[in-house]
Amino acid sequence: QVHLVESGGGLVQAGGSLRLSCAASGLTFSSYAMGWFRPAPGKEREFVAAISWTRGNTYVPDSGKGRFTISRDSTKNTIYLQMNSLKPEDTAVYYCALSRNVSPDIISSWYLGRGGMDYWGKGTLVTVSS
Repeated sequence: QVHLVESGGGLVQAGGSLRLSCAASGLTFSSYAMGWFRPAPGKEREFVAAISWTRGNTYVPDSGKGRFTISRDSTKNTIYLQMNSLKPEDTAVYYCALSRNVSPDIISSWYLGRGGMDYWGKGTLVTVSS
């Protein structure tokens, strides 16, 4: 069974940085993508960033470009989300997720806030104070 465990959340002042981590276990397949989402009004969950495991392709919506960077450590089955120049509106629970399908339709669902992931972590809270 796949388990995703997030860490790294906390309290930071506006303009500061945080790095979130998500460790995956129980993986019995080699082709998948992992990413980060957070709640947002009108969306199942707002897409923050994702990375394909095999090729390392990264996906970051325009709202996060220049501030959020996603990376992976294959030896640890772990992804990271480096968040810089944080704003109070970035305050949220950040959920790690994994998709076994990395097709264009699934990738589109991420950007449209329709989830499109198969497994979810329990989340880590990020609070940005003004």
